[in-house]
Amino acid sequence: MPRLASASGFLLSFPPETLLLFALSGVVSGTIDAIAGGGGLIALPVLLLGGLDPASAVATNKLQGTLGTATATARFARAGLLDFRAAETWGLTASAFAGSVIGALCIAFAPIDAMRVGLPFLLVAVALYFAFGPRMSEIGAAARLSPRAFALSAALPIGFYDGVFGPGAGSFYMIAIVGLAGLGAIRAVARTKLLNLASNVASLLVFLAAGTIVWPAALAMAAGALVGARIGSALALKHGVRLVKPLLVVVSLALALRLMLDPGHPVGAALRALVGPTA
Repeated sequence: MPRLASASGFLLSFPPETLLLFALSGVVSGTIDAIAGGGGLIALPVLLLGGLDPASAVATNKLQGTLGTATATARFARAGLLDFRAAETWGLTASAFAGSVIGALCIAFAPIDAMRVGLPFLLVAVALYFAFGPRMSEIGAAARLSPRAFALSAALPIGFYDGVFGPGAGSFYMIAIVGLAGLGAIRAVARTKLLNLASNVASLLVFLAAGTIVWPAALAMAAGALVGARIGSALALKHGVRLVKPLLVVVSLALALRLMLDPGHPVGAALRALVGPTA
């Protein structure tokens, strides 16, 4: 077990096998994040298992998530799937960034418990949308909203959610970009990574100022996430919608199940009451 941390997390030490576990989980979570989002489903439980408290685990996860998303974004940009010369790109990025800053600053006032209860059901709806909704293809459709309307009604509020809570934000960006902006599958993944990067960076800056990142764990997991992001983005570019759509469904359902089975969730509490105390 690690020894007691200082407030900044710099003094927390881990045995080599725990750091290796952080790095390997970073590879897996970075791969999943680059394709469909939801890598925190793997990273957060591993950080908690490694001895971090929940607040430090969330902050530490943001560092690896940010670096992994930055790597994936750069890969998609090199493939020509992001146009940084367009004002629309910067407007959407700024909206996601601003929303996340506001969200991170509002954590103390946010109804976290209510969000934790409702989120799994929303993720199930996301999974059903991708499984049975309009066919996702590599060819884009007509946008239903102007870039300005999308920034205000989608990028800003999802960025806020990412800053104040976070799980599933990549799935929410994806469904908004596909359903409202009309982008094809791989361009939607690329745009999702860019907006997710903006909201990750914003909340990360708040956590850096608060000094809640546990650096040894963060750096080990970030090293793995950099590798995973390269793997995931390469897989997405190679296999396209055949990989993206099923993984979005699986990740959304897995994250929903993970949250529902938490002892603090009404579903998890009801199941434990039904099963009764274990021997």
